[in-house]
Amino acid sequence: MKILIGFFATEVNEHIPCMTDLSSYDLVFGEAIAQRMQLEETLAREGAEMIPSVYAKSSPNGIIEAAAFQAIENSLLSAVRKHLSEIDGIYLHLHGASYVEGIGSGDFHILKEVRRLTGPYLPIAVSCDPHGNLNQDYVDSMQILRSYRQSPHTDMIATWQKTLTLLCALVRERQTLHPAYRKLPLILGGEQSVSADEPVRSINAYMDELEQDPRIMSASWHVGYLRHDCPEAGCGVVVVPRTAADQAYAEQACGKLAQFVWQRRHEFHYTGVTAPPDQALEMALAFAGKPFVITDSGDNTTSGATGWNTFVLRQFLNIESLNKRVLFASIVDPNCVRALFNQALGTRKTIPLGMNADALSQAVTLDVELIAKGQVVRTLSFATGEDGIAAKAGDCVLVRLRNHPIDIIIANHKLSYFKTVQYEHAGIADWTQYDIVVVKQGYIFPELKAAAQGYVMSLTDGATPQDTRHIPFKLVRRPMFPLDDMD
Repeated sequence: MKILIGFFATEVNEHIPCMTDLSSYDLVFGEAIAQRMQLEETLAREGAEMIPSVYAKSSPNGIIEAAAFQAIENSLLSAVRKHLSEIDGIYLHLHGASYVEGIGSGDFHILKEVRRLTGPYLPIAVSCDPHGNLNQDYVDSMQILRSYRQSPHTDMIATWQKTLTLLCALVRERQTLHPAYRKLPLILGGEQSVSADEPVRSINAYMDELEQDPRIMSASWHVGYLRHDCPEAGCGVVVVPRTAADQAYAEQACGKLAQFVWQRRHEFHYTGVTAPPDQALEMALAFAGKPFVITDSGDNTTSGATGWNTFVLRQFLNIESLNKRVLFASIVDPNCVRALFNQALGTRKTIPLGMNADALSQAVTLDVELIAKGQVVRTLSFATGEDGIAAKAGDCVLVRLRNHPIDIIIANHKLSYFKTVQYEHAGIADWTQYDIVVVKQGYIFPELKAAAQGYVMSLTDGATPQDTRHIPFKLVRRPMFPLDDMD
């Protein structure tokens, strides 16, 4: 059995002034694809041989340059053409939230072009992020679709392995399957759909129960993605039948799953504590324990924001007698990193920190001492924390303000600090010793949540605003809850 494997993942936020070019991608070819996705044991157990195509993963970023996308897609399609006569099945991981200049969804385009080469019947399985968009034609182009259950995505690797296992079984059985799909007039942000909280916990339990039915192969719920305006935005559910004879049953189950989600539309909420920026600041300053974590949700780099906003920093700088030790992890400013990285530790300088792209990234003049230099991987596995899921590194410096009890990690790359190992790479032995830590996230990630004595999501402005009703959608289906009153 020979399975062609490919991977393409970019979460595109159209509200940032950056493009995603080819240098933004971690590109892997050959046998290393299986290693990167941790599929070697699954392939061996299933008696399958991998035909590699391309692994292309970038951090969340701006709209993808057409030339970059075409280079990635051509690598995948070339492998399909070359090996078409020997391919038994195709397994693709397609995130679902890409957007390519002049094309639209890169995920949709890839699958359409693959099907143009293979015809309609060669088994194709797709794993995806639930924070991606689907439509009927896309789902109809594959036999199996499976999304991550957990948000944050602690089950990424398990989902890749499960999807490949399901595909191998389908290749052996030679069934012609069609996933059942229902679109919901419901649009949500990831911060309103954390899997440890209700109603997502109940939705996942419902899908787990569905998969115990011998007539159902897989069930998935898709939150959707709202950081670029497109007709496909919004929630959806997918149920894959076990056999062709179970198609009608899967359609019925899919309808029930859609209704189960829809009936809970009023239950979706921000997980944990949220507050407007001024109130979030007051909560942090008044908190007795440490660390207290503030997530700067409007500049959430895990959803494509730039990470260069200085708004929260300026909040703290305006406090006359700050008596808390504060860490910012991090603020993006490549110019500052270039100016400081080759300096000796202990160097004191006056620097302008801030990209001045807009009012939120306004530069501030700071007197700083350089106390550490480091390199931090752009992306770490949510599941394991190991370097190597996407191992491109960026430079960073740790500076201490001379007239405020504030330390700042300044980075030349976007990164959300959600693992202790990232802080260590940046030169911080124990981040929990700070009274307050400010990170570029929306919902707080598990390791930070476990260590924090208190936390709040500050509802800041920026490229990743949290109130869906304030995002000026033009292309989405209407009516759409909660944009419209649908009660």
